[in-house]
Amino acid sequence: MEEKAEHPGYAVHFDYRVDIGARRNRVTARLDGKELAVSERTLLVDEQDHGLVFYFPKSDVDFGLLKPVEGYHTRCPWKGEASYWCLSEGGDPIAWAYEDPLPQVIQLRDHIAFYQNIVTVALGVAPYLPGWRPQSAPKSD
Repeated sequence: MEEKAEHPGYAVHFDYRVDIGARRNRVTARLDGKELAVSERTLLVDEQDHGLVFYFPKSDVDFGLLKPVEGYHTRCPWKGEASYWCLSEGGDPIAWAYEDPLPQVIQLRDHIAFYQNIVTVALGVAPYLPGWRPQSAPKSD
């Protein structure tokens, strides 16, 4: 069997973009009426040539509803090795995470994402912050 060459990743394509932004909006992940995750601390990943993906802090995920997919891992040249989860009763993977992400995307550590074609990931409003008003300038006579 012929061995496949490993993708060079950032070593060759140093300008490949994986932009990661913190969000304060309430984001939920639901499947078949079950709330898998809810957070106001998600990361929004905008990766070149991919759709937008929300990553939830693992502490905001109900792992009682999920179980690891044992022995199944993939490698992304931009993010690292991915581990997968399915529903606790089994089935195909519905979520993934990078347990030890590459340094360029280290923020993804301790976060998990859901397949948005399987799980309904919904964006809500951000918590209210009191408005800020500059002090008015002194009136001149």
